Amino acid sequence: MSTARAPTPPALARNGGFTLLEVLVAVAIVGVLVGLAIPSMSALVAKQRLRGASNDLFSSLIAARSEALKRNLPVTVSSVNGTQWQGGWSTANPTVNATDMLDQHAAIANATITGPASVTFNTNGRLTNGATPTFDVSVQGTTSLRCLKIDLSGRPFITQSAC
Repeated sequence: MSTARAPTPPALARNGGFTLLEVLVAVAIVGVLVGLAIPSMSALVAKQRLRGASNDLFSSLIAARSEALKRNLPVTVSSVNGTQWQGGWSTANPTVNATDMLDQHAAIANATITGPASVTFNTNGRLTNGATPTFDVSVQGTTSLRCLKIDLSGRPFITQSAC
């Protein structure tokens, strides 16, 4: 009786995977691509902050006009810091109670928003003083500007340029 001997395995087969050199090349390529993408990403973030800041003020003005129509009372949107609106603003009904806040908006970081100290909508949704106020909105990191205007009927609208 002869004993069968198992065949000898071939030379160690190469295990699947990457060599150290291949990993370093891949990491270097990813690093270069990320380095190229960061400047365009920061510009995109700055534009989004600009859009957000102007839309926040826009929606507060729309809500104030709507409240004036609904309550049949004047409603005022006023800046916390005079004509510098980036510090925040509040919406109130000054005829009922000076402290009757309908809405309050916090400060907006890295933004510059200039406009009149306050805007008051009367009972028909129009502005009380008959003027057409404008707000300039800009944000650090972008050269883009937004202009928020209120027309004679009291409706705000946004343009993508300086006022």
